[in-house]
Amino acid sequence: MGCRRVLARSAQPLSRPYPLSEEGRCMDQGKVGTMRLTVVGSAGGYPTANTPSSGYLVEADGHTIWVDCGPGTYISLPVDPWEVDAFVISHRHVDHCADLLAVFHAFGYSPCPRESIPVYAAPGVNEAMVGFVEPDDDHPFWSVFDFIEVGDGDTATVGPITLSFVPADHSVPDIATRFTVGDKSLVYTGDTGPGEWDEIATDADLFLCEASYQGEPGTHEYPFHLTAREAGEIAQRRGVGHLVLTHLSNRLDPSVSLQEAAEFFEGEISLAGQNDRYDV
Repeated sequence: MGCRRVLARSAQPLSRPYPLSEEGRCMDQGKVGTMRLTVVGSAGGYPTANTPSSGYLVEADGHTIWVDCGPGTYISLPVDPWEVDAFVISHRHVDHCADLLAVFHAFGYSPCPRESIPVYAAPGVNEAMVGFVEPDDDHPFWSVFDFIEVGDGDTATVGPITLSFVPADHSVPDIATRFTVGDKSLVYTGDTGPGEWDEIATDADLFLCEASYQGEPGTHEYPFHLTAREAGEIAQRRGVGHLVLTHLSNRLDPSVSLQEAAEFFEGEISLAGQNDRYDV
């Protein structure tokens, strides 16, 4: 049986577990407003039985961007993986990129393999994936993904979504990303400590901000993450509309993180939870 192409820009599997509209897009995507954020996973450092590591979907007008592919996100993805138009990988730490390997195996060895999927990534992500796969010259890895290294001031477009990137402040190269559709925007920090990167969050409608720590800023041995207080302070100073705390340690009480962020931020605050959706 030959491959059946439903979309002009990407090969589709012979069968799929998600219903399609007559136009060939997942029916749920037709309900998306200007822009939607879906939390696939938000656990900091490692997944649990109930919460995958970092992973998010940004959707607009039938286009889908998968942002970070931490462990557990592939099996928990609430949409058909074949409907993903592009990836953003904030950095090469495994809790943010490991399931990109699962994506490769699903796409690369399918009867209808996908090709040249854009992966907008911080420096080092491509090399990390190559280190895991160890592909030879004829390996399908080279045809599945189109790795595009991004940094300060770089931009990209996926359908109606404009992506803007700046370096974050982490122990390895990392990017913070702003997603814009019309006059609406959401910003994702990746993993980061405090720094000049936070200018990208100015006036964001939704700010998806890592908050790995609790307690006083500057008191943690590893300086490349934010406290909930710092997340709240950045959100207030940058005038964001809605702060969503993510990448919380599984060892912490999330209600404390909410309280600490609220000491500084006067707007709406939420905790990122699996399958939570935010319309922007």
